[in-house]
Amino acid sequence: MSRLLVALLWLLHWLPLALLAPLGEALGLLLYRVVSARRKVVLTNLRHCFPEWSEGECREVARRHFRLLGRSLFERGLLWWAPRERLERIIRISGTERVQALLDAGTPVILMAPHFVGLDMGGTRVTMAFDIVSIYARQRDKVIDRWLYHGRSRFGDQHLLPRDESIRSTVRAMKAGRPFYYLPDMDHGRKESIFVPFFGIQTATITGLPRFARMAGAAVVPCQTRMLPGGAGYEVTLGEPWADYPSGDVTADVARMNAEIEGMVREAPEQYYWVHRRFKTRPEGERRFY
Repeated sequence: MSRLLVALLWLLHWLPLALLAPLGEALGLLLYRVVSARRKVVLTNLRHCFPEWSEGECREVARRHFRLLGRSLFERGLLWWAPRERLERIIRISGTERVQALLDAGTPVILMAPHFVGLDMGGTRVTMAFDIVSIYARQRDKVIDRWLYHGRSRFGDQHLLPRDESIRSTVRAMKAGRPFYYLPDMDHGRKESIFVPFFGIQTATITGLPRFARMAGAAVVPCQTRMLPGGAGYEVTLGEPWADYPSGDVTADVARMNAEIEGMVREAPEQYYWVHRRFKTRPEGERRFY
């Protein structure tokens, strides 16, 4: 089955984005109807994070979210096979001069990249500008694992680390001048997590961002990828480095991270990765969300 999927993505990547995007959106609407378990997760997340929305508004945003998910699946073949020149046209990036100035000054950099649906497009575009370090979670399906790894390492000299050897090696790589493309906003359970607000909800959040920043003496630069309508492509924004981070108060630093991510999500709520059970781990004695 995975080989058939790879073959389909190879065929689709030849299409212009103006045709590929609506095909992906159609797939997403189909998934919204048939994948009921994930539809329920998305709606649960939206109801809790946006209590001011009506049920109709939640469902409309959920449908838009699935349309973008379908696009992200069908457009993945571009990351695996499209030539560099085409990807540079499709994925525009701004703010690289900020990161380069930090690197030129000898300051390690963390690119804090929340889980938006265009995340992998953003990651690939970043690798065209910088040789980075990132953490790679191996996939159970060896065919998919091979192509995901290929897509994330095909440009430049990228350093992908397995999760179990990531801390010291990542810090060394940052100190050697590699920006760290870091995804810190998923529920990884209680281990190494603390509860801080996210959309007003006490949310299990890993403390990795302030820890890595402290260990490497790194500046934190927000990195956000937006999917643009239709065939307009993607937009990656590398923002201003955070001032006074980390502060030395881990709880305050992790809460600040969540607040920054929340602000990004509110700008384009349909683009956040709501199919993830972000609130699965609850404080002791609190009722489950899912």
